[in-house]
Amino acid sequence: MSKSVAIAAVSEIKPARYPDLDGYDLYLEVVRQFLADWSLKPSDIQGVLACPSGMAGGGAADIFVHEQLYEELGIHPLYADTMNAGGSTYGLMVQRAALAIRQGLTDSVLCIGAGKFPKVATGGAEAMARMVSHEIYEFPYGTFIPAIYAQVASRHMHEYGSTPEQLAEVAVSSREWALKNPDAASYGGEPLTVNKVRESRPIATPFHLYDCSIPLEGGAALLVTSEKVAKRLNPQPAWLLGMGEYHNHRNIHQAGSLTDVGCAKAGELAYKSAGLTPSDMDFAQIYDAFSVNPLVFMEELGLCPRGKGGEFFESGASRPGGDFPVNTYGGLLSFGHTGDASGMSMIVEGARQIMGISGERQLTKANVGVVHSYGGMMSEHSTLILGRQS
Repeated sequence: MSKSVAIAAVSEIKPARYPDLDGYDLYLEVVRQFLADWSLKPSDIQGVLACPSGMAGGGAADIFVHEQLYEELGIHPLYADTMNAGGSTYGLMVQRAALAIRQGLTDSVLCIGAGKFPKVATGGAEAMARMVSHEIYEFPYGTFIPAIYAQVASRHMHEYGSTPEQLAEVAVSSREWALKNPDAASYGGEPLTVNKVRESRPIATPFHLYDCSIPLEGGAALLVTSEKVAKRLNPQPAWLLGMGEYHNHRNIHQAGSLTDVGCAKAGELAYKSAGLTPSDMDFAQIYDAFSVNPLVFMEELGLCPRGKGGEFFESGASRPGGDFPVNTYGGLLSFGHTGDASGMSMIVEGARQIMGISGERQLTKANVGVVHSYGGMMSEHSTLILGRQS
C-alpha cells in the first residue's frame, strides 16, 4: 500500500432478534451506537458505503440506503454508494474505501451494515434458496443452503479424509471464544463438546445443529481513514497492510472445485500487497456460516497444509491459549450470524484485536492478522491483512 490507510473506529450492536425494528431501523441503531462509542461527529464522516437492507431475505431490498443515511447524518459526502457482494460486502467496502482514500477522493469512509435474518420456518428457507440457486439447474432439485455446504464438507472428507468429529472441533473452538465475549449470543451458555455437537439434531449430512451458524439480527460500522485522521481519532488504529479480492463463480455447480473456491487467490493478493506471508499472521478471523468453512479456508489461506485443516482444529491450536487463534469473537457459529450484516463481525473483531480492545479475549500477540469473508455460495472473496504498525 503506497499510502497508509487504517480502520480507526469500529462498533457493533449485540446480535439478537429485534422484532420491533425493520432493516433500516437497525441501521439507525448502529449509527447511534457508533457515534456514542467513539464520540465522533457526523462531520468526521466524508464518505458512506452501505449494504441493501433486506438482502438476506431474498425479497425486495432497499438499494438506496446510503442516501437515507447521509441525510440522517446531515452530511454531504464526497464518496457514497450502496453495494452488495453478500458476506464479502464489507471486506470489499474496506477495499473500496482504501482505494478512494489513496486516490485523495476522501479522508474517511463510514462502512456500515445492518440486517434481519428470515426465519426458515416461514418461507425464509425457500426465499434464500432462490436467491443463491440457479433457477434451472439447481433450484428445481430442492436446493437448501445447508445442503450446499454439506457437499463442500463431504468433498473435503472424500479428498482428504477429514471427519465429522474434526468439523465438530471447529464449533467447539468457536464456543470457547464466545464464552469470553459478553456480546456473543452464546455467552453465559454451556461449553460444547464434540459429542454434544455430533448428538445434536441432524441438519444435512455431515452437519448437525451446532455445525450451523445462529441466525440472528444486528449490525456494525467501521470508519476507514487516512493516516492523519486515524492518528487523530485512535492512538492504536488497525492499519490496512494488504488486501485482495477474487470472484470465482456465481452458482455452486459452476465451481471448478469444492475445496479450492477462490479464497486462496484473494489471500495470495493480500499477502503480496502487504509484503507478508501466512507465517507472519498471529490470528485469523474467517467467515464461518458452517463448521466446514474455517477448515477449508485455513488451508486456502496457507495457514495450515492442504488437507490438514481438520487436524489443525483437532489439535486445539485455534482455541483460547492455542498457538493460532481463529474467530476470537465466537464466529458466526456462536457469536451469531446477523443476516445482511454478517460479514462485518469478523472485520470488527480483527480490528479490535489489533487495537487491543477485545477485553477478556484479547490476545497477548496480535500484531498482524488476516480477515477473510466471502459472498454467495463461497463465490466472491475478500482478504484483509491488518496490523499494528503502518
